[in-house]
Amino acid sequence: MFNLKKTLTLAVAASTLIAAAPAMAQEVKLGFLADVTGPIAGFAPGMVDAGNLAITNINEQGGMFDGQTLTSVIADSACDGGAAGPAADRLVNSEQVVAIFGGYCSGATIAGANGSAIPGNVVMISPASTAPAVAELADNDLVFRDVVPDSIQGVKAAELLLSKGITEVGVTYVNNDYGSGLAGAFSDAFTAGGGTVAVSVSHEDGKADYRPEIGQVEASGATTLVIYGYENAGGGAILNQAIEAGSFTQFVGGDGMAGDALVAGRDAGALEGMILTQAAAAAGPSFDALSALTSAAGQDANGTYVSNSYDAVFLLALAIEKSGSADRDGVSAALREVANAPGEVILPGEWAKAKELIAAGTDINYEGASGTIEFDDVGDVAGAINYFVIEGGAVVNKGLIK
Repeated sequence: MFNLKKTLTLAVAASTLIAAAPAMAQEVKLGFLADVTGPIAGFAPGMVDAGNLAITNINEQGGMFDGQTLTSVIADSACDGGAAGPAADRLVNSEQVVAIFGGYCSGATIAGANGSAIPGNVVMISPASTAPAVAELADNDLVFRDVVPDSIQGVKAAELLLSKGITEVGVTYVNNDYGSGLAGAFSDAFTAGGGTVAVSVSHEDGKADYRPEIGQVEASGATTLVIYGYENAGGGAILNQAIEAGSFTQFVGGDGMAGDALVAGRDAGALEGMILTQAAAAAGPSFDALSALTSAAGQDANGTYVSNSYDAVFLLALAIEKSGSADRDGVSAALREVANAPGEVILPGEWAKAKELIAAGTDINYEGASGTIEFDDVGDVAGAINYFVIEGGAVVNKGLIK
């Protein structure tokens, strides 16, 4: 006999179970721990745009898993460890992101990793944190970077100057992980190669007057000034005031000083001959693929850390897809599988191809636009360093430092 009461009871119970069951998320969140304000604000927005371009390309080709949308959540770490802590905490614990693209500045990456990402089992890939201290983190294999570390950039810069007959320099560096790490690597290599570092002076960002620091270098007798700082902060101010002082015949800067803003707001004639070093972007099919994508989007593949940024986001998405779910567990191991050889080559933008191969259980090997990405035991990549010279008011790429 039909029992209406029993039927209604079963229906209510079934609906309760359905309501209690977690629905499959319709989006997969990536955190962007991005220094969009502060001393690298001049080029950080281009890095964010490159990361979001990777997300757009992925969503246009089917998105994640069974059609879920990949989205970005931005938290401003301001190139500052104090700001990076709460920014990373919001991404990890409030937004519940699966992984993090960033930070950009080394201090922000270290603070975000130690404070929230490592305790939260969240993988990070930095496109720009070059300080040696990043590799020293006790990170449970969660912190990676697809940018060449300063242990390489500093050595190559030293070799370049010595090859040009520059044997004595004065150095000033921003007093943080980035500045001290790069200055240390450069000074050690320069001295080992027979050069003399007449003086090495730290500086703090945010000052109006850097004449005391400049005076210390002037007093040493060095006429070549190496500036390891940020163009939009103390490094740029030191350059301006050093030009006014007229005591130096040669200026040298690292990647923190690179970018179009260096010559955009200054008398380019006063910078003639300035040497800059920066990680080299890849040449060949991978970079060409990214160039086509950025051109279509009105972006510039040659922008500071643009290729590293696109690669970092695309790699994180590949790793999450490979891991099989939007859970944080397994992303680290999957990241090495999709980045490191062997495997069928995937170029920037080839999401549909990668997705099909992953579903078929085929190994893939993402070839980055920023260079070959083979993560070592500490999550670093090897790579090459380009140097640039300001000539005729323009920043001219002179190619690899051999």
